[in-house]
Amino acid sequence: MPQTAIAAEQAPTNRALREFLHGLPGVDEVGARERAAGLATRSVKTTAKAAALDLAVRMVDLTTLEGADTPGKVRALAAKARRPDPDDPDAPSAAAVCVYSDLVAVASEAVRGSGVGVASVATAFPSGRAPLEAKLADTRRAVADGATEIDMVIDRGAFLSGDYRKVHEEITAVKEACGGAHLKVILETGELATLDNVRRASWLAMGAGADFIKTSTGKVAPAATPPVVLVMLEAVRDNLAATGRAVGVKPAGGIRTAKDAIRNLVMVQEVAGPRWLDPALFRIGASSLLNDLLMQRSKLRTGAYAGPDYFTID
Repeated sequence: MPQTAIAAEQAPTNRALREFLHGLPGVDEVGARERAAGLATRSVKTTAKAAALDLAVRMVDLTTLEGADTPGKVRALAAKARRPDPDDPDAPSAAAVCVYSDLVAVASEAVRGSGVGVASVATAFPSGRAPLEAKLADTRRAVADGATEIDMVIDRGAFLSGDYRKVHEEITAVKEACGGAHLKVILETGELATLDNVRRASWLAMGAGADFIKTSTGKVAPAATPPVVLVMLEAVRDNLAATGRAVGVKPAGGIRTAKDAIRNLVMVQEVAGPRWLDPALFRIGASSLLNDLLMQRSKLRTGAYAGPDYFTID
């Protein structure tokens, strides 16, 4: 196996995967944290802030993943994703709504014709602990009901015990079940313990066919920390150089303010490059973030902050 990438079609052995993943350069954790902290101090000029806020809105996967979710809540979320600020026709739409698989049909109908995608957290979210047959059935149902994107969770137990082949095979199988839908692979970085593991899981997912790598479910802390996002952005940058294939990144969990979102955009620009400043390659999984982005847009437009209850409360 070449030491540049993992090919999904090769069905690599666990030994080959281990040799590749453990042959990756180690992450300088102190250096990664210092660089992430330094990038967080970068400011965005006022003239560029409006464009950055609009870009961040277009990157949001507006999410509801609660046991109490109802069709009515999903329809309201979809309406907000389609037209986030009813009083500003220039406000862009969100990238997608993200829901449980049993509510995909409701979301799909609610966003029809808008260009807003429908993401489904299939594959035994958030634990990922279910037979592969159940994960594939969940994926196929979600796609049949209109999901354009599938957010799957890896089996962290298999990964941490070194059973890389099982993780690879499951991602490959889910990717095939997706058909034309994009596959986002959730690493649940809060359970991976080290940045070396984040790098290895990123390369494993990309080699198995992921269209996006995603930090977390939002159910485990810490989630989308800046050092984790930095390491994942480095991975997709290096994967492009190695394979010619661009894979997206989706931080999720803990990004709640416009300032947080803009800091992530700065990191994207500086680490992966401007190609990733596009909803096709960078998403932000969030529920409350959109309101703060809208408040900041309103401030730039009117000169005054709207109260948080001016926009819908998620």
